[in-house]
Amino acid sequence: MCYSFMSFPLVQVIFLHGLGDTGHSWAEAFAGIRIPHVKYICPHAPTMPVSLNMRMSMPSWFDIYGLSPEADEDEIGIKRASENIKALIDQEVKNGIPSHRILLGGFSQGGALSLYTALTTQQKLAGVVALSCWLPLRKSFPQAAANSANKDMHVLQCHGDSDPLVPFVFGSQTSEKLKGLINPANITFKSYRGLPHSACPEEMVDIKRFIEKQLPALVLQV
Repeated sequence: MCYSFMSFPLVQVIFLHGLGDTGHSWAEAFAGIRIPHVKYICPHAPTMPVSLNMRMSMPSWFDIYGLSPEADEDEIGIKRASENIKALIDQEVKNGIPSHRILLGGFSQGGALSLYTALTTQQKLAGVVALSCWLPLRKSFPQAAANSANKDMHVLQCHGDSDPLVPFVFGSQTSEKLKGLINPANITFKSYRGLPHSACPEEMVDIKRFIEKQLPALVLQV
């Protein structure tokens, strides 16, 4: 008997970009840490007016009214965007990739959406990569996560300690909130000294290691 690694993708990363961006930039970023057996999908957000930016139209998963903890949130938009991501996951499951072999992630607004989606879905996921983000509609938890299939999911949170847009404290507070919603032992929070609202090579290496651990290549007995 011998063993062989499956060479075609049966695992997947769905990664959501931040406000004003597109999926292209993160597709390029993942090309630098590509793992052969993993399929990457970096969808584009719809274009819409964003209150935070004087109602200018730009790619956005939902509206953002402000970045302070007290700011109102676009509850309808967040929930609608989350349902769209769940539908995307359903489509990939129909294409043959089990949901527990799908890892969801995102940066900034996209990371916020990925956390909310994972915590409210009945689709069991491989985990979440949440970069420079926060937990939206945080006051609706833990009730919003009552029917989640991901109470034991693994989460990698990454945040620069010099982030001027989404302050570092938002990330650390989100991490503490998550510990009351899922198994605390499965949450990893990494900080990066001097990093603003962006990613860095060290962070990308950490992301690659997390993906390799949560989405290992399947081994077939031959």
